[in-house]
Amino acid sequence: MPLIVFSHANSYPAGTYGVLFGHLRAQGFDIAAVERFGHDPAYPVTDNWPHLVRQLADFAERAVRDHPGPVYYVGHSLGGFLSLMTACRHPRPAGRAIDGVLLLDSPLLSGWRAALVQMVKTTGTVRSVGPGAISRRRRNRWESLEQATAHFSAKPMFAAWDPPVLADYLAHGTVDVDDGGRGLAFEPAVETAIYNALPHNLPGLLRRHPPPCPVAFIGGTRSAELRQVGLALTRRVTEGRITMLDGSHLFPMEKPAATAAAIATALQALAPAAARRAA
Repeated sequence: MPLIVFSHANSYPAGTYGVLFGHLRAQGFDIAAVERFGHDPAYPVTDNWPHLVRQLADFAERAVRDHPGPVYYVGHSLGGFLSLMTACRHPRPAGRAIDGVLLLDSPLLSGWRAALVQMVKTTGTVRSVGPGAISRRRRNRWESLEQATAHFSAKPMFAAWDPPVLADYLAHGTVDVDDGGRGLAFEPAVETAIYNALPHNLPGLLRRHPPPCPVAFIGGTRSAELRQVGLALTRRVTEGRITMLDGSHLFPMEKPAATAAAIATALQALAPAAARRAA
């Protein structure tokens, strides 16, 4: 049975993807996933995310140790970047070769855009111009789960989600807090720190540590993030293995069944390339 080591998007714990995981298990995949990046003090959020890469590498080391089948890294947004960086820096978890990496709307930053990110981080303006400027003001407390449900259901972004996925997010993405209310499980301060530390060094990293396995990409046709970043470096790294799925940057939440089918197809297509590399 193939193993997917899955990594979540920023601010969405792995429990949010339960519906997607169910569809993937029905197609014959086993799943292992870090529940929350950035919340373990042993793996703090720092510039370019080296400790988050180590967190995924250590998790994968344990996950693949006794797994006899093929192993794939699959990640959404933040998780896609971490998946590729981990495969490049730590290519043989538990002595095993990785069979492929699949990026879910994780377009790789390069060129002048990477230089711009480096500049705004160096000058400190990233705190006011990046997505972290929004996340640090994110509401984090509600009087009850019912109030939190009403809050998220009223937002157009969440209204586009598959209803069971939104239910999973409310169950796993919010937690009981001391005052008897409900709060976000993924701390906005951590979410903001992750955004503000976005890696600008991917082109150099990929030159020094080329991917040890084939890489593929699935993007959302209406992804604002993809439009902002472009696909130049992604095309080179994936060697053209790019698929587009109807939806926004959060298409795994909007269409989990279609996403699972696209993931299965993409990973099956990587298998021959992985075999050629191993030969």
